[in-house]
Amino acid sequence: MLSWLWLLVIFLPLIWLERLIHRRLQGVWLLLFRDPDMAMILYSIIMLPGVALHEFSHWVMATILMTRTGRFSIFPQRLPDGTLRLGFVETQRTDIFREALIGAAPLIAGTLVILAISFGPLNVALMSEALAMGDLGGVIEGLVAVTRVPDAWLWLYLLFAVSNSMMPSASDRRAWLPVLAVLAVVLAALAYVDLFNVFLNLTIGPLDAVIRALASAFTITVILDLFCVPPLLVLERGLSRLTGLKVEY
Repeated sequence: MLSWLWLLVIFLPLIWLERLIHRRLQGVWLLLFRDPDMAMILYSIIMLPGVALHEFSHWVMATILMTRTGRFSIFPQRLPDGTLRLGFVETQRTDIFREALIGAAPLIAGTLVILAISFGPLNVALMSEALAMGDLGGVIEGLVAVTRVPDAWLWLYLLFAVSNSMMPSASDRRAWLPVLAVLAVVLAALAYVDLFNVFLNLTIGPLDAVIRALASAFTITVILDLFCVPPLLVLERGLSRLTGLKVEY
């Protein structure tokens, strides 16, 4: 239950920070160049590693599940409704279970990459232990140590691009609700025949590991975004004063 609570508590700030960064980053480029297309191109260049991983993970999962794929793009496109699509992979219509897994692929791949970078090159293990114990001094020491890692800024940039591009889009999530409904029916049937506890005992360990991995990746993303948001807001406000323009979101 602690893992689930951790995931739920960190999820809302993650979504809020990600949307804030996406909007403000585009706003900064728009104030600098006063050209929506240029702002879109520069924004997509910054997010390119994350977008590439997002779309490639869709393609890999579809291939593994033997679902035919079509066109593949990691270049930005403004849709008729005004929204921005950074990339796409065309896949044939399939059953809801394979569609749900294909839609979840960016989240799975992004989580793995975030954990690999964080606990690999950046070595945040000591910082995470200090955070878990509420040791603020240890957290600060860990953050300073991260900046001293060779190529730290490259790893942090990749972490930023991947972590802010890994969330599945609305189209990626369209099969999740039917799958959850089927799962609820199955669980109800297991409970009816007194097999629910058996199922729970078999799955609670692996499920807890998955939830902890997601919560860890989300927490790392939130911490990174919290460091990125203040300078981004200051930069946008400064540009707004210099140009006399204001971006409406």
